[in-house]
Amino acid sequence: MQLTERNMEKSLCTLAAVIFLGGFFDAAQLTDDTTTEVHLLLNSTSTAASVTVQLQHHSTAKTTPTAAQKLHTTAVTTKKLHRKNISRDSEEENNGEKKPASKTDEKKTQLDCPPLGLESLRVDDSQIRASSSQRSGLGPHRGRLNIQSGISDGDLYDGAWCAAYKDQNQWLEVDAIYLTLFTGVVLQGKNSIWSWDWVHTYKVQLSNDSVTWKTCMNGTEEAIFEGNQNAWSPVLGVLPVPTVARFIRINPQTWYINGTVCLRAEILGCRVHDPGDSSEQDLGSKDPLDFRHHNYNEMRKFMKSVTKECPDITRIYTIGKSYTGLKLYVMEISDNPGKHELGEPEFRYVAGMHGNEALGRELVLNLMQYLCKEYKKGNQRVVRLVTDTRIHLLPSMNPDGYEEAYKKGSELAGWAEGRYSFEGIDLNSNFPDLNNIMWDAEEMAIDKSKVSNHYIPIPEYYTQEDAMVSPETRAVISWMEDIPFVLSANLHGGELVVSYPFDCTVGWAPQEDTPTADNAFFRWLATVYASTNLVMANPNRRLCHHEDFQVHNNIINGGAWHTVPGSMNDFSYMHTNCFEVTVELSCDKYPHASELPIEWENNKESLLVYMEQIHRGIKGVVRDKMTKQGISDAVIKVEDHDHDIRSAVDGDYWRLLNPGEYKVVVWAEGYFPSMRRCHVGMQPRATICDFTLTKTPLQRLKEIRAKGLKIPQDFLQLRLRALRLRKLRATTKVLNQRRVGQRMLQEERKARGA
Repeated sequence: MQLTERNMEKSLCTLAAVIFLGGFFDAAQLTDDTTTEVHLLLNSTSTAASVTVQLQHHSTAKTTPTAAQKLHTTAVTTKKLHRKNISRDSEEENNGEKKPASKTDEKKTQLDCPPLGLESLRVDDSQIRASSSQRSGLGPHRGRLNIQSGISDGDLYDGAWCAAYKDQNQWLEVDAIYLTLFTGVVLQGKNSIWSWDWVHTYKVQLSNDSVTWKTCMNGTEEAIFEGNQNAWSPVLGVLPVPTVARFIRINPQTWYINGTVCLRAEILGCRVHDPGDSSEQDLGSKDPLDFRHHNYNEMRKFMKSVTKECPDITRIYTIGKSYTGLKLYVMEISDNPGKHELGEPEFRYVAGMHGNEALGRELVLNLMQYLCKEYKKGNQRVVRLVTDTRIHLLPSMNPDGYEEAYKKGSELAGWAEGRYSFEGIDLNSNFPDLNNIMWDAEEMAIDKSKVSNHYIPIPEYYTQEDAMVSPETRAVISWMEDIPFVLSANLHGGELVVSYPFDCTVGWAPQEDTPTADNAFFRWLATVYASTNLVMANPNRRLCHHEDFQVHNNIINGGAWHTVPGSMNDFSYMHTNCFEVTVELSCDKYPHASELPIEWENNKESLLVYMEQIHRGIKGVVRDKMTKQGISDAVIKVEDHDHDIRSAVDGDYWRLLNPGEYKVVVWAEGYFPSMRRCHVGMQPRATICDFTLTKTPLQRLKEIRAKGLKIPQDFLQLRLRALRLRKLRATTKVLNQRRVGQRMLQEERKARGA
């Protein structure tokens, strides 16, 4: 059934007016000179009417089609039109006069609409339907890009939507709720360790009522989009002509010969604004921050701009280089940058350990800018934090991996592209496994209390030149040694949970709750972040993948989740004084740039309140009674806490503790021990507990040596720890020099070949 010409004109004018008044994009402004031809699907007809509508170019998205993907897709032709003129025909637009095409007219561009939110869970399960499903665990709600299955095949949380039948009548449907300019589809195969399933080709259908459907056309033929050649790599299909509709269907045509009709997907589209819709609201952030993804060069410029804006409280320094020579930049924020102040604790955030988990990187950059701006405004909370804490922010521990993921972009990087270092090393398990060293020593010891529970040295094998230790890991270890960090968080992505040590289990059991001596405080730290995170704290949120962390209040012991020998969290706790947790920030590892303002709001309070926890417990200075000088490496032992810490170079220390009364004993080599009781209150303000130690007669140590008695084990361990660190740094220097030489040689060979 076709409309009369008069009805067609009326419908087109009405819909065009709605589009014009509202614009297509949620968080941007219209450009002055670019329009794009789109299709509008009208409720009263099954045909699509072509109109010309002006659109904004959204510069932050990174999804781009590959050459192979362009086989069945075409770019959108842009035309230079007056921004207020909306018409169906360029002749009408020019009052019947045809103007010669300019270079701008002939330029082709790709519409840069953001994802609807299947991966980020903005699209609710109720908005997704399917023609059929093999079973509930393979239902349409599982057809989300990058969704991960459980280990068991056949449970309620499998790795894709899978149709019950192998025919061309199957479909996965998404209801965008509002009129949407659909521009593309990202397709992915099934996540499974038991089977291989993916779609080779598919069609796309659009509708305004979910009853009458129109298949996307490529000229005069139905468009056939290329899908996947494996189960893990996302593939983008761009609609030949962007089309306005409410519903979209993916209709598989061919699939892997030994598999079934299974897929995971994301839909790209821009919501058509309706001025009369009161439900529309700004879901972004009011903070004027730079919400976009920054590659390596952009990150450097950004950090320099923050330092230029706040030179009195910021400092940029590097801790080393990646395998390819990219520097590991750190931003220090303090009222006295560049100097450790006596009694002021040191905090760090580390992001980008896995290069493709990009949200942490951007949140850390946002945090730099936020602290700078709010400090200048006189925000008392921020001023107090900057004045009382020395903050160190490492936005990208694995810059090589990030650059790899950045090239693909937010929707096409997949689940693991850029996760590992350039050498293929998972940095999250690349630190020395000190857990088993301690546990083995305890098992062999007659008196376990004599086994050192802190400052455990790096093992000999780890310091060798041929040890599989990445330059990034070596740099971070050296950084940990140089600065007396007290508290840290390691920012990851792909889930919504905060995990705390130990990450490694006894005997490397796959899953086993493995608490530290400070389990209560670690649970407090994890709870502080999780309970203030707007998404984690939402009891109605959907599971990211297959694990329900809400039953644990969104916190979990690392070993109870999955064992990770050699994690940075465990190493930080056992080799230094620093307590560290891992924060899984979002279901989406690499959210689209349009999601970054929302993610900042979700995490802003958590990032701030977590830093404030560094001021809980006790702190003080251990001094020599005679000279009044600080004593370094003094042991601070809290009764009933089988984990000691040591004082820093100037004699100051910080011991994180929950509220309560504590008996604290401090001793150092050549000094008599000292004991006092310290009270920790409910407020996030550390109790000052200073200690003054009296030297033992020097003859005491001479007598020990003369009698052939053993020097206390802790003294030997401290010396061994320092020796191993020197050796690690020496081998790192050799490897770096060798790597630079190899690169120079490769460049010379390329130059000769050219």
